[in-house]
Amino acid sequence: MKASIVNQGKLACFAALATLIFVIMAPAARAHEIDPAISDIEVAADRVSVDIQLSLESLLSEVDLSAFSDTSQAPQAEAYDRYRALSAAEISEALEGYWPRMAENIVIEVDGTSLVPQFVRAEIPEAGDVELARTSTISIAANLPDGTAPIRFGWIAAYGDLVVRQVGGGEDAYTAFLSDGDLTEPLARNEIRTEGAWPVFLRYIPVGFEHIVPLGIDHILFVLGLFFFSLHLRPILFQVTSFTAAHTLTLALASLSIVSVPASVVEPLIAASIVYVGIENLRGNANVKARTALVFAFGLLHGLGFASVLGDFGISASSFVGALLGFNLGVELAQLSLILLAFVLIVTAAWLARFAPLPDEERPVRQVQVMYRAVSVVGSVMISVIGAYWTIERVFL
Repeated sequence: MKASIVNQGKLACFAALATLIFVIMAPAARAHEIDPAISDIEVAADRVSVDIQLSLESLLSEVDLSAFSDTSQAPQAEAYDRYRALSAAEISEALEGYWPRMAENIVIEVDGTSLVPQFVRAEIPEAGDVELARTSTISIAANLPDGTAPIRFGWIAAYGDLVVRQVGGGEDAYTAFLSDGDLTEPLARNEIRTEGAWPVFLRYIPVGFEHIVPLGIDHILFVLGLFFFSLHLRPILFQVTSFTAAHTLTLALASLSIVSVPASVVEPLIAASIVYVGIENLRGNANVKARTALVFAFGLLHGLGFASVLGDFGISASSFVGALLGFNLGVELAQLSLILLAFVLIVTAAWLARFAPLPDEERPVRQVQVMYRAVSVVGSVMISVIGAYWTIERVFL
């Protein structure tokens, strides 16, 4: 009897530990996410001009966006919030003082030599809803040295992800998604660089992966909810395949503006889907077919949530298929990685606990099954609680 109580105590401790990270991080994870900056670049024979849509407040407060995509988690969170509440005139004044430092962090490179950009103008909207990031636009330029050497453009990793679009080239114009301080491919003067579907496909795989891990905490919880339904491979594969098919469909339709549903409707429904998945796991009486159909319906919602990513990047029609497939592959790799990681953690916890008094030949499998059930119960409860919090927050706040 004592052994049984001790074993149950071990089980509870491991189950709680497995979900603790989500309890701590999840409620705040939606607060102040910063989208990638978007830049439109034009390269003439003697001058390069760039318009950049960005969150000036994150730069002015010196948030390291390579480490914190959500400003509420950064050490400079209070400074960021103060800047976000300032008027357009106050932000403009702060930018004027910060510009010399910012200019050093923007890279315009010609034949290995960095040029210092010139500040042209800024368009800064007045402070609105302080719970939402404010998007400003700055225009910069640089005079090019004599010759025909192409240019490369980018900025430091701390400024976050950067979308670069070459203007004036129609549907096939070069578009890049830069992260970790990367630079564009060489852009020739007075020419428009074009690219095929394959480079676009490869470039958007990490974009899709990053949108789930680490940025998409709500999608992470949903995927874990799928895993907590059953430890068997068949139900997991059915659910993941159904979810993939559904979000691919609505992602394509929404990104092409064929279907449009406001975020104020989509986001609360996504949160509600997390609640329902967790509750259904606890009920434990759903069959695989019904569960798969339900996950397909929820996948349609999550696809609408994904659509804002591709839509904001301004992808041309000719590059859309490659970007869509690459993004979806990245999403699926992230989902499968989460499921694999969750399974490995449960197996490891079961091995560490060693609570099942079974014959040696049966113990490993049984221990994993018992540990999985314990973690899935605790995890499903916490997923539902967090989903309910988000639902209320997104509807009323």
